[in-house]
Amino acid sequence: MTSAAIDRISPELPSELARGRGGGGPAPKRIVVAYGFWIFILGDIVMFSALFAAYAVLSGSTAGGPTGAELFNLRSAFIETMCLLLSSYTCGLGILSAERRKAARFLIFAALTFVLGAAFLFIEVTEFARLVEKGAGPSRSGFLSAFFTLVGTHGIHVASGLIALVYLVAQVITRGLRPAVLRRLLCWSLFWHALDIVWVGVFTLVYLWPS
Repeated sequence: MTSAAIDRISPELPSELARGRGGGGPAPKRIVVAYGFWIFILGDIVMFSALFAAYAVLSGSTAGGPTGAELFNLRSAFIETMCLLLSSYTCGLGILSAERRKAARFLIFAALTFVLGAAFLFIEVTEFARLVEKGAGPSRSGFLSAFFTLVGTHGIHVASGLIALVYLVAQVITRGLRPAVLRRLLCWSLFWHALDIVWVGVFTLVYLWPS
């Protein structure tokens, strides 16, 4: 069938059947937001995959300096891992409370999530400071450059997630659990759970592998 024939036929079609030509109207906002956010999450995963690959390649490039087994405190890494995993659990409970329109319970779980996330960041920053004090900063070797880049990038994501959580909590307090606010909370929870998945990879590759 030629394009001219299609043009002659298409005006006779009901608009609800002409979605391929724009007759059906734009997709609902929730669909657009969901697709856009999943693209963002996938982009983040691609970025972290590149950082993981760089770390794996450079993990042996110590330039005569200390190795990961000599530097890293596995007990400290385990504690911060548990903080982040528990924050994912409280995040899930908070989202379930929000979906059931129980704002008070959501705020309690959001506060717990924030405290656990902040504890994770505090331990990580303390560890970075300890390494720099020992002369094992990012400029010491290719291995340490890859380490600080990978773990630091994840830490920046966690910090941005906590800032976003504060903003969303303020929205819940001032505007309530409206559909738009709930949609943002669901997107944020996906982001937070994705950070947990990435950290499991970091913990395995960076801390468990050398030991």
